[in-house]
Amino acid sequence: MFPVFRLARKSLARMVPLRAAARATAVVGAAVLAACVPVAGPGAGGGQQIDPGAPVPVALLIPSGSGQASDELLARSLQNAARLAISDLGDVRIDLRVYPTAGQPGRAQAQAIKAVDEGAKIILGPVYAQEANAVGVAVASRGVNVLSFSNNTDIAGGNVFVLGPTFQNTADRLGRFAVRAGKSRVLLVHDRNIQGEVGRTAIQRGVSAAGGQIVGVESYEFSQNGILSAAPAIAAATRNSGAQAVFLTADTAGALPLISQTLRDNGVSPPNTALIGLTRWDIPAATLSLPGVQGGWFALPDPALYNQFQNRYQAAYGEPPLPISGLAYDGIAAIGALVKQGNRNALTASGLTQGSGFVGVNGIFRLRGDGTNERGLAVATIQNGQISILDPAPRSFAGAGF
Repeated sequence: MFPVFRLARKSLARMVPLRAAARATAVVGAAVLAACVPVAGPGAGGGQQIDPGAPVPVALLIPSGSGQASDELLARSLQNAARLAISDLGDVRIDLRVYPTAGQPGRAQAQAIKAVDEGAKIILGPVYAQEANAVGVAVASRGVNVLSFSNNTDIAGGNVFVLGPTFQNTADRLGRFAVRAGKSRVLLVHDRNIQGEVGRTAIQRGVSAAGGQIVGVESYEFSQNGILSAAPAIAAATRNSGAQAVFLTADTAGALPLISQTLRDNGVSPPNTALIGLTRWDIPAATLSLPGVQGGWFALPDPALYNQFQNRYQAAYGEPPLPISGLAYDGIAAIGALVKQGNRNALTASGLTQGSGFVGVNGIFRLRGDGTNERGLAVATIQNGQISILDPAPRSFAGAGF
């Protein structure tokens, strides 16, 4: 049986995939949906002023100290990537100060307050959504912005920005590609859980914004029996609706291996019907060999830039980086680019949300005023167990269709 439904320790916080650290994708819990977005934060132009001629204090919040080996590996990878980014900044001086949070909201909040007391002008991290929300609330009245590694848009806003790739950004990119490829009639298939519901909304918006049509919505109980029972009905809905594509919310640590195979067994497969994934289908690498995902489409960061980062990281630290560590590099790269401009307001919200965006190891990205982000993604397919790029990632936001 395919490996599905492994649950992460942090079951109440959705985050970017950490499967390389033996961590499954976490399920978004009700507590996250009730997150308190800071309303007393810096506001549209708020944030700490800096002295561009002096080292800029930056607090990096990492999940070390939890007693979990996966958290320690994650913390090390984030810190290494941040320091690698600092080494690439040339004359820009960043005073990186590292604070362990143990992956706990209370500890993260206390460390964030300590960091600001010690002079931090901006906070990079933490990873988990509940941590980031607690940090944002704690430092909002101090006028400090937070660049979290989370991808949970429920916590975005006020002084909290999320750096992680969001469902909406991915759905928008794949929706546009599908319509251009002649696959505008889309059947949406989602897990019957909170993450599936969030993904369903993103896909509906993304396909509609691209000029496509959602011709049906199907779901399955988040269990092996649920998938096996639902597959025939999903296949029938695909045929009866005239769907040209099936857009899945499933991920590799959960339902994707089984749902992709059962759909294929029931006659739904490329090239007649495009299979589109809202999540990364290349992590872990073993997923690429599964028969059910062959010919499927998914989005990923600019592979050329990320491969360069992987090679440099491996050479510098003697081990491969975790995928999420690229966000730490991106955060430092954005801070460095803004500080280099010599503007005292570089790290205010207006500076962070500059329209031209930034370039990091994951490609181009920019932060939005609502705390979410836009990333330039490539569209890939899987053929014979190998990734093939169908549409490369844009290298600038001008004319990129954002």
